[in-house]
Amino acid sequence: MKTICFYFQVHQPFRLRRYRFFDIGEYHNYFDDFSNRSIMKKVAEKCYLPTNNLMLDLINEFGSRFKISYSISGTALDQFEMYAPEVLKSFQRLAETGCVEFLAETYSHSLSSLKNRNEFEKQVSAQSKRIEELFGKKPTSFRNTELIYSDEIGSIVADMGYKAMLTEGAKHILGWKSSNYLYTNAINPKLKLLLKNFRLSDDIAFRFSNQGWGEWPLTAEKYVSWLKNIEPREEIVNLFMDYETFGEHQWAETGIFDFMRSLPRMVFSNSNFEFLTPTEAAEKHQPVSVLHVPHPISWADEERDLTAWLGNDLQDEAFHNLYSLAEKLNLINDEDIKRDWKYLQTSDHFYYMCTKWFSDGDVHKYFNPYDTPYEAFINFMNILSDFTLRIDNKIKELAPIPNIKPEEIDSMLKTLLDRVKELKKLQQENLGKEKTVNKRAEKKVSTTKNVTVSKTKKTKEIAKAKPVSTKKETISKKKTKTTSPKKK
Repeated sequence: MKTICFYFQVHQPFRLRRYRFFDIGEYHNYFDDFSNRSIMKKVAEKCYLPTNNLMLDLINEFGSRFKISYSISGTALDQFEMYAPEVLKSFQRLAETGCVEFLAETYSHSLSSLKNRNEFEKQVSAQSKRIEELFGKKPTSFRNTELIYSDEIGSIVADMGYKAMLTEGAKHILGWKSSNYLYTNAINPKLKLLLKNFRLSDDIAFRFSNQGWGEWPLTAEKYVSWLKNIEPREEIVNLFMDYETFGEHQWAETGIFDFMRSLPRMVFSNSNFEFLTPTEAAEKHQPVSVLHVPHPISWADEERDLTAWLGNDLQDEAFHNLYSLAEKLNLINDEDIKRDWKYLQTSDHFYYMCTKWFSDGDVHKYFNPYDTPYEAFINFMNILSDFTLRIDNKIKELAPIPNIKPEEIDSMLKTLLDRVKELKKLQQENLGKEKTVNKRAEKKVSTTKNVTVSKTKKTKEIAKAKPVSTKKETISKKKTKTTSPKKK
């Protein structure tokens, strides 16, 4: 039986307020609470609540035959708790059915996997912990921000203990191969890869309401006929999309909810497909080959690369300046600063700076609070300037030095960070030496023990071969020596 794997991305960023140059050093409230609250309420009413109710109805109707999966960013979970607790409760009701899998991802929906492994691992661990606390099960499969993947990123994910990872079935990577199979990471084959079937996914996510599309209107019956026409040997169809597809990108008036309600029934009655979660699919199917992805891919735009976030000088400068603060942040323990650090890493802030308006249409305008990419860049850099000052001042408070000049702070911090690196390296070297010494000591003790046992055994053998003279024989020898004639 073939597999359908439904996965939905649930994410909302903390959008930034308008922050002027003259606010630097004066105000540290970077986020637009009114905008974040109103957008969350709007999307909750149009998408999250009605779609969650629909999914729950389908699970109640079909039982364990219908299964779906979500990855929910930490920023979305935080906003559910702050602005829409009823949405969080509806996800928890879905979790209680046992037919829903929640995946691991970065807490901030960030691009940290491209820049800082330590920060990446910390964010994944934090999000995974929140998922376990809220939904009662620790994630075993992973989805990176925007399905970003490369051989190296996959290897890191495998080192973190995940068995499966989702990514894009990009044409320039697959070539003649099909996305409808399971693959493995090129560095660590233990990590299985599920690739998005972008054509069938985008038919729902983007083309569903497009009346200029040749296949409009899309019905469940027509869609299942496409599934049935897939090559018989192909095993799995991964349908990955934003959860906001339902009710937000595709409004209720388009018929998207009716389509989704009819789809499982049509699949069960007219095809040989079953619904599985990513972890179940990875356990059931065997990989057909290794997938080589030397350069990162994503599910964004026509190119399926990183240019939506890191495709121009504005984005590169903002990205570099942000992550240049990572080592400084390891020196302080301020909850407000650490919270702002997480929310500033959200990939949406870089997405708003994108200047690729030509091949990708209005996709970059979705919930974009800025009129131009340059406005987004200036606003972000103003906030980042204030954030940098806060970090430097906090470090100065922790280790006050009289008469220090502001321009000397960076130099001193660099020296301190270099020293910390040296100490860590020395510590690792000492640990290595200690392990070597312990191994040699164990080997020496083992050798000594073997030699001692060997000597004892040999002594016993000699004793048996040459018995010791008795006391009587010894006395007799002495007498013979005493009575011997003297030499004249």
